[in-house]
Amino acid sequence: MLENKVAVVYGGAGSLGAGVARAYTRAGARVYLVGRTEDTLRKVAAETGAEYDVLDARDEDAVEAHAASVVERAGRFDISLNLVPRGDLQGVPLTGMSVEDYTRPVVRGIACQFVTARAAARRMTAQGSGVILSLNSGSANGSPMMGGTAAADGAIDALIRQLAQEVGPAGVRVCGIWTAGVTDTLTPEKLAAAGAPGMDEAAVEGVRSHLDSLRMTRRSPRIADIAALATFLASDAGAALTGTWVNATAGMFPS
Repeated sequence: MLENKVAVVYGGAGSLGAGVARAYTRAGARVYLVGRTEDTLRKVAAETGAEYDVLDARDEDAVEAHAASVVERAGRFDISLNLVPRGDLQGVPLTGMSVEDYTRPVVRGIACQFVTARAAARRMTAQGSGVILSLNSGSANGSPMMGGTAAADGAIDALIRQLAQEVGPAGVRVCGIWTAGVTDTLTPEKLAAAGAPGMDEAAVEGVRSHLDSLRMTRRSPRIADIAALATFLASDAGAALTGTWVNATAGMFPS
């Protein structure tokens, strides 16, 4: 589905980035993983057949230079997907949250998404084609105890829709994916970083089961599900989709 396409996955060293990279390479794409930690990038690249580059996706100059280098090395820039963590803190009521903890994912998230999408859009509009993808939890639709995640998701939702209107006439599509939690990405370490420290594997399994119970299908999306959807959206099979968010929450909420 992605034969001869060139993809960049920002924040590609995580479990979801690895899953998407694996799906993209299997579909025929040349994939560049981008992140700040070379050890993890190298490992994922070896496992998935992707290439990697070490940089901070929040650094405007570095992202622009990297986008230019992708075109120089591969001749094209066809797919951009941003999975960079934002530093979200969840599980704390808004009345007990600091301004810093609330605004951090909003400021970091929208800045990073804007920087990478802008760099990709500049190259894609010049070549007359391309797909820019984003992903968030869909919390802008209403989720208590999610801290600044809801505001960050809402800002990115708006960015995707606006950018799609501006670059669509040049042949570039822009879409997003709502997941509301991909359960096989959850680990004690990841939950601790989001504000739930001290959880062992049994406790994490309880979180996964609880998330399953909230879905219409009683099954949360998995890495393979989202990777397959990201492959479809990036391919010509998704040509009619732009300026929209695909609800891949397995029915966490209707849309």
